[in-house]
Amino acid sequence: MFYVKKRLEISGAHQLSLGYQSKCENLHGHNWIIEIYCKSETLNLDGMVIDFSEIKKLIHDALDHKNLNEVFVFNPTAENIAKWICLRVPHCYKVSVQETEGNEAVYVVE
Repeated sequence: MFYVKKRLEISGAHQLSLGYQSKCENLHGHNWIIEIYCKSETLNLDGMVIDFSEIKKLIHDALDHKNLNEVFVFNPTAENIAKWICLRVPHCYKVSVQETEGNEAVYVVE
């Protein structure tokens, strides 16, 4: 099995729709740290699981310096973003999305 990981830093804003009062309901931004894990039993014709530049194009280009509420039709929590990324990137089985130093969400395909 071959494994690769791509780490991205994305600057983006969001505001959450929550069932309780929170300052996160206000528009605010993060420098998100996103780690994308992919695996494959075989390599493509170029000898790769997936080209790192393809991951960057799919994720960084779609999210960086954006209001994430305008990108997604769902509540842009770290958990929902992690799942969206995992479903978008070929061969992806795990994504971690870190909003701040102490707050991180992980989505894993089981």
